[in-house]
Amino acid sequence: MEDGENSGGTFDGTYKKLISQDDLNADDYPLYSNQEKQQVSMSMVRPESSLNHYKVLTASLAVLAVILLAVDIGLGVYYSRLTDGQHTITDISSEVAKLQATYNTAIQRRDEVKKQLAREISEQQLTKWELEHQKRRNKDYEKQTDKIQMEIAALKSHMPMIKEGCRHCRPGWTFIYSVCYYFALSDSLLRRSWQEARQFCTKQGGDLAVIDSREKQLAISNLINNYQDPSRPIFQSGFWIGLRDMEEEGTWKWLDGTRLTEGYWNDGEPNNQGNEDCAGLYPRSNPFKAWNDAPCSHALKWICEMTPRSHPSDARIY
Repeated sequence: MEDGENSGGTFDGTYKKLISQDDLNADDYPLYSNQEKQQVSMSMVRPESSLNHYKVLTASLAVLAVILLAVDIGLGVYYSRLTDGQHTITDISSEVAKLQATYNTAIQRRDEVKKQLAREISEQQLTKWELEHQKRRNKDYEKQTDKIQMEIAALKSHMPMIKEGCRHCRPGWTFIYSVCYYFALSDSLLRRSWQEARQFCTKQGGDLAVIDSREKQLAISNLINNYQDPSRPIFQSGFWIGLRDMEEEGTWKWLDGTRLTEGYWNDGEPNNQGNEDCAGLYPRSNPFKAWNDAPCSHALKWICEMTPRSHPSDARIY
């Protein structure tokens, strides 16, 4: 017993000593760090935890790969769209350039058309003016034609009297009711005052006309009406005759001193407005209203008369 106890005691003491020595050796010479010990301890103790960790890591990498793939695809799509957009922008720029060129061409054509239109309008205006000019000329020609026809008609009616006057009167004089008359119808003879007209007649051997009968008045009025120019104002179309009231206002006498018994005055005449002392015969449709009184200084044509001669000598017309 004692040997056993001693033996047991010896083993105990030896074990404790070994343990203590191991502890000392462990403290003095550590083989692992605490972290490695912990990991080894955990691996040794929990192997399922490490497996889960790898699964999570694998899943994360897979998700990351998917994300990267999606990003790559998205970038590819974006780049493709960007490239398409650039092509579209290029196409749009090309179309804009074409439209700009078309617009410039249209503007140029518009300006050319405007210029052409302006030329056409100018030519049209010129044509319009020329047409108006031609119309005026035609009207003038018509007036001249009417005047010539009127003169022809007047000459035709005047011819018998001129023909008869050739036998009884001087050249250029007209034979009417046994009296030779000279009518200052020619435009080459300027209008004259009453006194100047009388001087013309006296130089021819006659005097201003005396119209002392109805027949003379009608014949002379008809003749001067045939030569009337419608474009000329009536107050410039009169002919001086040998009648005046210079000696006594209102008492009209012929040049031979014979007092007027029957006159062929227009309505309201004679009225002596502005000292009108000389009488003139005017071309009017009504021959019984053909006389007016006028200032003796007024310029008119005139009518001379002369007694017919059996053998008249030529005389110069002034």
